[in-house]
Amino acid sequence: METSPKCILVMGVSGSGKSHIGRALAKELGCHFIDGDDHHSANSIAKMSRGEPLSDDDRKDWLVTLSGFYRDYHYRGESVVIGCSALKKRYRDVLRQGAPELEILYLHGSRETLLQRLTSRDSHFFHGEHMLDSQLEALEIPLASEAWQIDIRQPPEDIVERYVIYLRDNRNA
Repeated sequence: METSPKCILVMGVSGSGKSHIGRALAKELGCHFIDGDDHHSANSIAKMSRGEPLSDDDRKDWLVTLSGFYRDYHYRGESVVIGCSALKKRYRDVLRQGAPELEILYLHGSRETLLQRLTSRDSHFFHGEHMLDSQLEALEIPLASEAWQIDIRQPPEDIVERYVIYLRDNRNA
């Protein structure tokens, strides 16, 4: 379906499905997917593994790295989907430095749904109810004009299908 290169951010707190939805979306669009979690520093991963939330300073270099991926793909005229929590507007602003026309898909859900998802996975460094609460507290929900928002209770394939239709119909994809 792709007719013009896109830089897409799939954002939300941990447990929202950024990686799963991001991979499926990238496959549907025929482009690359980058999981932001794969690019955290060893210190940040250790910190999260201990149940400690990351500070703005912890995230700074990580966000610059992800912004660089957007810049590189945009420069090559290729599309890319990146999964990243992007909890605060200023974090999204850093990402936009690499892709000024960044498309954002915001995955949201209730605390109960998110906690259920988090407790059912065991191969991730993000642990603890406290960590989820910390992210929910830090979250600055994007404005409707900034991001396409969808509830994660819907099946992943429906989320991807609806977002692809949105891109096509509203963004001349």
